[in-house]
Amino acid sequence: MRIEIGSKIRSMRLASELTQSELAARARLTKGFISQLERDQTSISLDSLLDILDALGVSISEFFGESDASRVAFSPRDRIRVTEKNVDRFEILVPGSTNNLMDPIMVSLSPGEQLSSEEPHAGEEFGYVISGTLTLIIGKKTVRIPSRSCFYFEADQRHQYQNKGSVKTRFLWVTSPPQM
Repeated sequence: MRIEIGSKIRSMRLASELTQSELAARARLTKGFISQLERDQTSISLDSLLDILDALGVSISEFFGESDASRVAFSPRDRIRVTEKNVDRFEILVPGSTNNLMDPIMVSLSPGEQLSSEEPHAGEEFGYVISGTLTLIIGKKTVRIPSRSCFYFEADQRHQYQNKGSVKTRFLWVTSPPQM
């Protein structure tokens, strides 16, 4: 069995919403090396592979183990934390889900935080508010969604998620198709 290391690293990098430059900086490598590796134009030492996997938050056994396509259960340690969203917590729940038909994400917004406004796009969005109250703005309409309630809408209007409350808001968010 031949493992396509470069394409697998590329998929993991994209699922983590990292540029080649960001991954290179985290792994203490060059962008050029990451680019060549992803196109299978160079080989990689074990040390460099371990640095890249550490930057992606993946163990070597996970990297060479069971493929995500055949997995059906994922633990909290499988989550990919996205720090570039500048909110309390933004985690992709299923590694590589941005390549699937839907993308489940766990989001925590501290009081006053919000996700960037999203432009209209084809697809649907669903969410379940676990705690706090989520403010959802769809077009010119503002909807407050309390804990233990959910939302669903077609994403054909500009929309944004906000926490206008005084406590942390935590919600499960599913987009179809993935927008990241």
